[in-house]
Amino acid sequence: MNDGGKGCGTDRTWPVGSKPEGASPYGVMDMAGNVWEWGMDWYDENYYSRSPNRNPKGPDSSKYRVFRGGAWNYPSYRQRANDRSGYIPDKHFNFVGFRCAR
Repeated sequence: MNDGGKGCGTDRTWPVGSKPEGASPYGVMDMAGNVWEWGMDWYDENYYSRSPNRNPKGPDSSKYRVFRGGAWNYPSYRQRANDRSGYIPDKHFNFVGFRCAR
């Protein structure tokens, strides 16, 4: 994270899986920090105020796609798996990536 210094001492991403003490109870790793992860949902800042209570799918369309989890160059309060933001999906940055899942 960006803590006003070099953030975790490297000023860049860490290798995937290098923080095993941060694994979820299901063994999932790297859900917060390192890089924001693109999601499939379209982004609407106010979507959750009117979404279904279970399994919200996101709006049908938008200019932006969701990304989640914070990144190495963001402050500690943005390092949460439930932190979400959105951006134009055809842009690329060194602090945004994606997760392969099946």
